[in-house]
Amino acid sequence: MRATLYAAANAMMMRSVASSEIKSWGLRLMRRKGRRRAVVAVARKLAVIMHRMWADNTEFRHEPLEAKL
Repeated sequence: MRATLYAAANAMMMRSVASSEIKSWGLRLMRRKGRRRAVVAVARKLAVIMHRMWADNTEFRHEPLEAKL
């Protein structure tokens, strides 16, 4: 599970062109702490979000960053 979360976070940070709050947060963290620490932090954040969704039995709702302005 750890390896899968890390791979997902790495893909989100390095390969994805779509913007999201988590990616923006991770990129800011990357500038301060480095790539590896930022990817691990994003992986943990993804795990927390997915656990909360599982516990609440909720579905993922993607809202573009522009919609929150």
